[in-house]
Amino acid sequence: MVKSREEKNTSIVVVIALLTMILEIGIGIYSKSMALFADGIHQGAHVLILGMSWSAYILVRHLKAKNNDNYDEDRILNLSAFTSGILLVFMAIFIIIEAIERLQAPHVHILYVQALTIAIVGLFVNSSCAWILHSHQNESDLNSHAAYLHVLADAVTSIGAIFGLICAWLWDITWIDTIIAIISSLIVLKWAIGLLRTTGKLLIKKQ
Repeated sequence: MVKSREEKNTSIVVVIALLTMILEIGIGIYSKSMALFADGIHQGAHVLILGMSWSAYILVRHLKAKNNDNYDEDRILNLSAFTSGILLVFMAIFIIIEAIERLQAPHVHILYVQALTIAIVGLFVNSSCAWILHSHQNESDLNSHAAYLHVLADAVTSIGAIFGLICAWLWDITWIDTIIAIISSLIVLKWAIGLLRTTGKLLIKKQ
């Protein structure tokens, strides 16, 4: 059975996300940037979530190859998208909690050059992945849309990380970096809730 375009695009994005995750988490910890670390955590969660979306396509392809009619393709893909939404909610909440704890911590010295470099790389990678998934996605395929939302969320947090780091660097107000992480997570949380509402309604109708 030939791989679908959505499956191929998702597999490419999974590999790219994995490499970017390693860079962002590592440099985020080294440079002590909360926003960049948050971006890396987002990316790490996306590796798992996108991998789940990829697995859903593989499962459907194998079932089709075996001429197995005892499955509902849309339900499998929608269930994958719904699960992605749940994980995205938890991820956003985790980042918000971490950021609040950082606000209560003493002043932290941030290595701005290293943090900004990786944040810019992250923005480029996430924007490219979002383009790959969005420009070729089937609008009726919520599994593909969920994957798109995840990489788009990373693009938003990358923009936030860059803005926060620049502000902190220029005016030595390091809490801006943390506030941006919270705002980015709230945006992601809104998208996740929207995804859950859409997929939840479809799953209920399928019962």
